[in-house]
Amino acid sequence: MRDRERGLDESNVRVRPNPHGSRPRTKRRPEHGGADRGLVVGVDRGRYAVLVDPDTSTEHPITAMKARELGRERVVVGDRVDVVGDTSGADGTLARIVRIDERSTALRRSADDTDPVERVLVANAEQLVIVTALADPEPRPRMIDRCVVAAYDAGMEVLLCLTKADLADPSGYRTMYEPVGVDVVVTAQRPDGSIDGLDVITAALAGRMSVLVGHSGVGKSTLVNALVPDAYRAIGRVNLVTGRGRHTSSSAVALRLPAIDGRPAAWVIDTPGVRSFGLAHVRVEHLLAAFLDLAEVAETCPRGCTHLADSPDCELDAWAVGGTSPEHPDPAARAARLESFRRLLTSRSGGDTDR
Repeated sequence: MRDRERGLDESNVRVRPNPHGSRPRTKRRPEHGGADRGLVVGVDRGRYAVLVDPDTSTEHPITAMKARELGRERVVVGDRVDVVGDTSGADGTLARIVRIDERSTALRRSADDTDPVERVLVANAEQLVIVTALADPEPRPRMIDRCVVAAYDAGMEVLLCLTKADLADPSGYRTMYEPVGVDVVVTAQRPDGSIDGLDVITAALAGRMSVLVGHSGVGKSTLVNALVPDAYRAIGRVNLVTGRGRHTSSSAVALRLPAIDGRPAAWVIDTPGVRSFGLAHVRVEHLLAAFLDLAEVAETCPRGCTHLADSPDCELDAWAVGGTSPEHPDPAARAARLESFRRLLTSRSGGDTDR
């Protein structure tokens, strides 16, 4: 029967009730004006260790989760955040991270040089400390170069920490990196287990947030335990056959160094050992920023020069053979420096997978 014949009109229309309520959806996010300020000091399977009101008399730790409104935005150690909900820190309570401050720095790496997905490791660190053993396991200078590039790309300062100087001479690495703006500190383990050179590192860390990076077995966890005695970071041993260590730090964690001898307090972020450091996120033209000595020479290269070994009239070749350099007076040292840069450049372009 037709509606007209049944005497029905629009007044007879029945609307099915909305099971989710009658409030219209909105894309406006709540302002959370009363949110507490916090510093992310640890991440563990979707739960975040946050220090509320850091460096104040009301400082206290809480556990938080990421609010749904943040979407896929990643929260990492070092992030400054706003938290709401139960921020008392009592057992069983769980707050929500609702905002992430703009990061002053972000240390990134990709799985390899061709992977378009970049991963933020830590945020807001001012200094990257590259921990490298001089022996047992053998040092990896190209890994050092990669970390230097990533740090410079992030706007961070670089400190190279050479461990196990009781097993090998550090002078070659000092000569390689100090002239190009990388500060170098050297440590050695004494017979009683204490670390020689620890006071120099403490002074270099004072008053800033630093992130420690290094592959397994180089003594990074040993160094962290010496800097922060109550950290209790697990220490692994190097395999005598492969020369490799096992991963002893499973997640990044921020630890505070106490103020000593009038020096301001500092933060160190210990990261898991890395076997590779992909640079897919770094633009090729920015790689020279990590090789300041080569960058000055490259300014006179022909326009469009790729600086690779097959690039015609590249001024870097002339510099390596017969140029003058107060940082590298030995031609062999200049050639080695150029080879390191070109291998890194080739690897970043996807043509070399050696780390």
